[in-house]
Amino acid sequence: MGSRRETAMPPSIDRRKFLLVSALASVTAACGSDRSRRPSAASAVPLSRTDSPAALPLHDDVPMIANGLSPEKGGTLKLLNYAEYISPDVVKKFGKEHGVEVEITTFNTQEEAIAKLRNAGASFDVWFPTPDVIAKAAVGKLLQPLNKTYIGNLGNAWPQLQNPFYDEGARYSVPYNAYTTGVGYRADKVSDVTGYDLLWNPAYKGKAYLIDDPREALALAMLKNGSIEINTEDPAKIAQAGAWLTELVGLMNIKIGLTAFQYVPEGQATVHHCWSGDMINAQSYLPKGVDADVIGYWYPPDTTGVVGTDSIAIPRSATKPVLAHLLLNHLLDNGIGQENFSYTGYQPALTVITPEKMVTDEFVTDQLKTAIVTPEVYARSQQIFQISPAGDALWNDTWAKFKAGQ
Repeated sequence: MGSRRETAMPPSIDRRKFLLVSALASVTAACGSDRSRRPSAASAVPLSRTDSPAALPLHDDVPMIANGLSPEKGGTLKLLNYAEYISPDVVKKFGKEHGVEVEITTFNTQEEAIAKLRNAGASFDVWFPTPDVIAKAAVGKLLQPLNKTYIGNLGNAWPQLQNPFYDEGARYSVPYNAYTTGVGYRADKVSDVTGYDLLWNPAYKGKAYLIDDPREALALAMLKNGSIEINTEDPAKIAQAGAWLTELVGLMNIKIGLTAFQYVPEGQATVHHCWSGDMINAQSYLPKGVDADVIGYWYPPDTTGVVGTDSIAIPRSATKPVLAHLLLNHLLDNGIGQENFSYTGYQPALTVITPEKMVTDEFVTDQLKTAIVTPEVYARSQQIFQISPAGDALWNDTWAKFKAGQ
C-alpha cells in the first residue's frame, strides 16, 4: 500500500455524516415531499429521483461562458470544499501549470457552504456540492451552467453520471467521488461473513458499531429485514426500523461512531457499519506488522445496498470561470483521478477505476475489492433521497429515541 497516505485523519468521516444528514436538512424545506416527487409551487425546486429525473432550470441572466476562451492568468483560484477532500499535490500541480495560486475554503455542511456562496462580496470558482443540494443552488442562481466544450474528460465518468438523474444533462455539475454503505470487519476475527447479520451476531457483542447517522442506521435496519423503502415517510415503517435497531442494544451492546477507518484496523471494532472509503482508508491505520488482509468490507450483491456520489460545480460568483472549467476537466482525468483517490480514499466515479485495477495497482487488497464501486453497483443500489421536513423529523426523532435507550 505504498501509494497511500499515512498521516492525517481521512476527511470522509465528518464529511459523509454531513452529506447524509446536515446537507439534507439544508434543502428539505425547499424541496417538497418525497411522495409527490414534484417541486412545491413556492420553491419550484425540482425533486429528482432515479426513476424520475428532472432538468434543472437555466436563467437568461446566468449564461454559460463562451466557447474558446483562454484561461485566466495570475491571482488565486478559489475552491469551496470539505477539509482535506482533494489532494494537495493535485491542486499544486494544476496551479503551477496555469500560473495561479489555489486557495481552499472549507465547510462542514452544505448548508454552511451555501451560506458562504450567498455572502455578499464573496466569490468562489469551484464548489464541491452533494447531489441533493444542486437543484436548490441552481434555482437560487448560485451556479452557472457548464460549457462542456471545456470538459472533454467528462467522457471518462460513468455513463449514468454523464447525464445524472439529479442534474439531467449535467447542466450544472460533473461527478466527483462515489461510495457505498456496507459492513467493515476484521477478517481475522470473523469466520463467516453473513452480511448485515454480522451486526446482529452476539459473537461480536461489545465490538459492533453503527454509523452515527439517522438515515443510514435506520435504512440499515430496513434493508437487513428485506425492505428497500429507505425514503419512506410512513410513521409505522420508520418506527418499525427503530424497533429493529433497538434489538441491538441488549443483543450486541451496540455502539455508535464515525471512526470505522480507525477502530476496525486497530481492533476496537470487529464489525462496523461504514462507508466504503472508510475501509480503504483503514489500510493506513493498521498497527505496525499487521497485514492489510485483515480488513474486509461486505456489500450486498443484490439491490439491498446504499450508494451515493459527490459532485463538482462552478458558482455564479466565479471570477475565473474558464480556469474553473479546466479544473473540473483536470479532476476527471484518469491519471489525476487515481492520484486524488490515493489521498482521499474515496474513489472518483471514473470507468477506469475497477476492482481488478485497484488490486493490481495496490490501492486495495483483494479482500477489499468489494469497497470499489462500479457503475453496475451504482445502477442496482438504493439511494438516500431528500424527504419532506415532516418526514425528516420522523427519522430524526426515531433515531433520537434509539440513542436515548442505549
